[in-house]
Amino acid sequence: MIKNTFIIYDKIGKTKEKYLWNNGIKNWSDFLNTENIRFFPKKSKSYYDRKIKESANALQNYDSSYFKNKLSPLDSWRLYDYFRDDVIFLDIEISGSSKNGHITVFGMYDGYDTKIMIKDINLDFISLKKFLLNFKLIITFNGSSFDIPFIKKRHKGLIPDIPHFDLRHACKKVGLSGGLKQIEKKLGIRRNDYLENFDPISYWNIFRHTGNKKYLNQLIEYNEEDVINLKKIATHVTKELKKSVL
Repeated sequence: MIKNTFIIYDKIGKTKEKYLWNNGIKNWSDFLNTENIRFFPKKSKSYYDRKIKESANALQNYDSSYFKNKLSPLDSWRLYDYFRDDVIFLDIEISGSSKNGHITVFGMYDGYDTKIMIKDINLDFISLKKFLLNFKLIITFNGSSFDIPFIKKRHKGLIPDIPHFDLRHACKKVGLSGGLKQIEKKLGIRRNDYLENFDPISYWNIFRHTGNKKYLNQLIEYNEEDVINLKKIATHVTKELKKSVL
């Protein structure tokens, strides 16, 4: 979808982008190969040709950071198809309130394997920072309001300078409202029954006070299901969004 995107360029909004699509200019190649396009006089056309070639070069170099400030957060879903093999699905659990809490579980999923890091066990922020540099796109649910600001406030420089796709806002655009668990149900995504009304903060506190690993293991399982299910939602939502705009 990113190669169909023109709103990353100066003075092209969604109305003009839609005009291009409706008139056969479906992607960057169409634009470059069409000599005369209405509303793009010769000088303007040359400028946009250069910009499109610049964007194509960024894609060829697999540089997702190029697009970070060119796409609004609501449109970052357009990067998913191209960078889907280098996405990190991310979800954190914390010890208490967002004001005073700290990270207890840092859950990640690359689409193939999960990596769950636990406070005081294997959560090492130096190795975590290196690990996150392997990816081109971060995907969360409500991460723009919670996970990402929380991490950045307490661990500056941990999050790489790459685009962030927040599924919560994308879900709303395709008629999926509510929290993560509600949306999972609407899409037929099932969880283990005993995790249905799970309270991660309570389970962390019980584990810390008792040392009973049953509570830790269930907390890990809960977080793992969170990050794994994000991929299922992202695949559905981006497919629906693409159908709605093209």
